[in-house]
Amino acid sequence: MTTTPGLRERKKAETRQAVYKAALNLVAEHGFDHVTVEAIADAANVSRRTFFNYFADKADAVMYGEEQRHLRILAKFRARPAGEPGWPALRAATEDMYREFDEPDRDWILRVRLARRHPSLLARQLAGLGALEKELAQAIAERDGDFGLRPRVLAGAYLTTLRIATVVWLEEDQDRGLTETTLAALDELGRSFQD
Repeated sequence: MTTTPGLRERKKAETRQAVYKAALNLVAEHGFDHVTVEAIADAANVSRRTFFNYFADKADAVMYGEEQRHLRILAKFRARPAGEPGWPALRAATEDMYREFDEPDRDWILRVRLARRHPSLLARQLAGLGALEKELAQAIAERDGDFGLRPRVLAGAYLTTLRIATVVWLEEDQDRGLTETTLAALDELGRSFQD
């Protein structure tokens, strides 16, 4: 009896998710500096070796959800209708993604707060955002047929606006929902990118 590739891939995804959730929860409870790879592996019910099959280190495990979020943003953007220009497609993709989650997405807010407190997590988050900015700029350029500076500026401004909206929501404006705060911030920025 052989295992099908579909089952094998599902098992790998389940293991990766279990390790990620264990890492995120342990770090949230005990602090980044007080959690070891061994503790994460034990909580996920995997060996230390299995941990390293999926993640390079504990920061990589904690921030895995960021990578998944970035992939969702790109997928939502690329799934927008072909004739829709870059900026409206970005805004609509963001609204679609934010509305998929309960308000707010607990794991994402937790990662944001952890990254603000731990330099190694912040560095990982910033590296991921740099990679996302590059991919978004390329996708915008392909969508709009403009391979100049504009797609890069739009991608960078978009990600900065998401960051600002998150900070405002976390620090000042939790009476208004995160989705509403984010969309209002994007609308402010959007006035500069209307065609």
